[in-house]
Amino acid sequence: MKNCLLLFLLLTPRLLPAASSDEFPVTMTVDAAHHLGSLPPIWRFFGADEPNYATTVTGTKLLMELGDLRTGEVYFRAHNLLTTGDGTPDFKWGSTNIYTEDHGSPVYDFTIVDDIIDRYIASGIHPYLEIGFMPEALSSAPSEVPYRRAWHPGEDYKGITAGWSYPPKSFAKWSELVYQWTRHNVERYGRAEVERWYFEVWNEPNLDFYWSATPDSFYQMHDYAIDAVRRALPTARVGGPDAAGAGGAFMDGFLQHVAVGTNFATGRVGTPTDFISFHAKGQPTFVDGHVRMGIANQLKTIDEAFSKIAAVPQLAHKAIIIGENDPEGCAACPGPQNAYRNGSLYASYTAASYARIWELARARHMHLEGALTWAFTFDGQPWFAGYRQLATNGVDLPVLNVFRLFSRLGSQQLASTSSAQLSLDTIESKGATTAPDVGLLAAAEDSRVDILLWNYQDDDVPGSTAAVHIDVLNLPGGRATRARIAQVGRREGNSYAAWQAMGSPAAPTPAQIDRLIGASRLKWHETPLLTRASANVESLSVRLPSQSVALVELR
Repeated sequence: MKNCLLLFLLLTPRLLPAASSDEFPVTMTVDAAHHLGSLPPIWRFFGADEPNYATTVTGTKLLMELGDLRTGEVYFRAHNLLTTGDGTPDFKWGSTNIYTEDHGSPVYDFTIVDDIIDRYIASGIHPYLEIGFMPEALSSAPSEVPYRRAWHPGEDYKGITAGWSYPPKSFAKWSELVYQWTRHNVERYGRAEVERWYFEVWNEPNLDFYWSATPDSFYQMHDYAIDAVRRALPTARVGGPDAAGAGGAFMDGFLQHVAVGTNFATGRVGTPTDFISFHAKGQPTFVDGHVRMGIANQLKTIDEAFSKIAAVPQLAHKAIIIGENDPEGCAACPGPQNAYRNGSLYASYTAASYARIWELARARHMHLEGALTWAFTFDGQPWFAGYRQLATNGVDLPVLNVFRLFSRLGSQQLASTSSAQLSLDTIESKGATTAPDVGLLAAAEDSRVDILLWNYQDDDVPGSTAAVHIDVLNLPGGRATRARIAQVGRREGNSYAAWQAMGSPAAPTPAQIDRLIGASRLKWHETPLLTRASANVESLSVRLPSQSVALVELR
């Protein structure tokens, strides 16, 4: 009987195989009795430059999928909610025409912006509401500056700068616009709903192609907007400034202003601040014919921003949102360095980076509430066009499956170790260029233990499979009754690989689209436990190929 059991374990897929030249052993432990503390669902924030894609068929479908990740807990941020235009989406552009003037008198039209927010609410998503950009009738841009410049992928990123990036001509009218919009939202969606939103002003005002004025001008605009929100809803959750990176001198000035400066709108000391927000991006490059990711750059940015916030006593314990949290900085920009986006490298990067962001927040004692993925979809573009998105023409990309795995993690993090997981200091300083990062994050919920695994390396080259052996100590109830696993990798949960296998058709047939949808789905498999090593240890083994992510659930 024992020999039969051994043969079964050896032949079962995803169990520890016989030694192979392209595999290496990894040992892991999880202590189900050692809770490290809460594991906040920081992954549940998403966003995009182009707000109007939310109202298309594929955009609405994707919103529903995001809302289903964790019903009632997902947030969405978008640029251009105050921008003047007819609501036609374009690369790095959108509009709502919320504000115009008739002979100098304000005219408010909430039709387009209501449609966008209605789609969020119908999908079980709450807005992370960005107050921007400047309506044309309010812009202080010189007459020779066009309100909008058409921008196309591949052009200089600074080419987006135009009249929408200027301060208001009238801070009184700006304040009244924000007040009327907030009051309208409370009337339309209800006070209890709008109290759940996050309100912030603008995007990356420390960059001159998003803000065509001085830092003080931004602080003034921010104060007037936050005061208007709070006048309409005193319990609104407000913050900012969603700076690019750690924010440099701009962020230093902002933190001091909202903490102890004189409020431009009220004359009082400080500005109401419930959360602080900044952006963190990686820095992929193209070397020796392949992509090399820059995970270290993203983690260094987060660590630097945490230090800035912690240095201001009035803000050190405030909630933090990483308002854009991505492998690089422009979802609509193509280029060889961005060729990671369709496949499993983006998926494994996401798992490895989010695990370290949780670790950084715990190590620095920061109150991190969210890390927002700036990726959605680009409607009407070629299949697998290579933009940073979660789905292409209604078919999910592998990275979206990683968020599905995140959504299943329990709320309490467990102590764990891996013989091949790079230390936080190593991956923050050097990335994963000299050795693969094979790590785990374990969590518990009631009688379930969840083990997230990844095999990541910065370089997009063939890598070795990790033959992982996991010991789980002190399971609740003493023994697991069920173990199952789902993987995302070069083949599993990967619509892009399926598309390539069918010859990369420019116009897939309906039957091919059905196959792509099927290939994009997570597939769960029962995985047997190994013979118990001792009374309080359960063991299992997993084959984890390079660029793969897996979730093991023990019940």
